[in-house]
Amino acid sequence: QVQLVESGGGSVQAGGSLRLSCAASGFTGSNYCMGWFRQAPGKEREGVAGIYKGGGFTYYADSVKGRFTISQDNAKNTLSLQMNSLKPEDTANYYCAADRSFCTANKLRTGYGMDYWGKGTLVTISS
Repeated sequence: QVQLVESGGGSVQAGGSLRLSCAASGFTGSNYCMGWFRQAPGKEREGVAGIYKGGGFTYYADSVKGRFTISQDNAKNTLSLQMNSLKPEDTANYYCAADRSFCTANKLRTGYGMDYWGKGTLVTISS
């Protein structure tokens, strides 16, 4: 059974940093896509960053390029998102998601096609 559990959310001031982690279980091999998504109150879900576990594909939303870094620890089966230079507009619930197939930009931009989701972790950035 696939499980994704996020951690690391919290409240920081603008300009600060947070590191989110997603512990994944129930996956075997490396042929799957994983990503971070966020949804702010009253707004649509949007993709933040994604990676193909087998390598060769990484995605970042334009709004986070240069500030956020996605990484994976295959030994621990975790996915991390290092978030620097945080802005109030980064405030949202952040979700980890995965899918047993290749990544596509559209899948990581929208989240449609991602079959497994964590429950989310709240990130609040104050000005």
